[in-house]
Amino acid sequence: MKRVKAACICQTLHFPLKENFGHDYAVRKVKEEVEQYKRGLDRNRTKYKILEEEQQADGSIIIKIKKQYNTSPVGDYLD
Repeated sequence: MKRVKAACICQTLHFPLKENFGHDYAVRKVKEEVEQYKRGLDRNRTKYKILEEEQQADGSIIIKIKKQYNTSPVGDYLD
């Protein structure tokens, strides 16, 4: 029988600007959404490592993240 010794998931997340809002307001809301996402990971005690966080020319944000898969141990994936 096999057992999971360690598991992580790699994701590239795009937080686009909300339509029908002014540009400055939409950029501010995207930043708030990113912070809320990070707080949610912390609140759920999900282990993660942000590999890259980049604000695009239009103000949207792209995050490359490696995070714990479900409740599996992460081993040395996040080192």
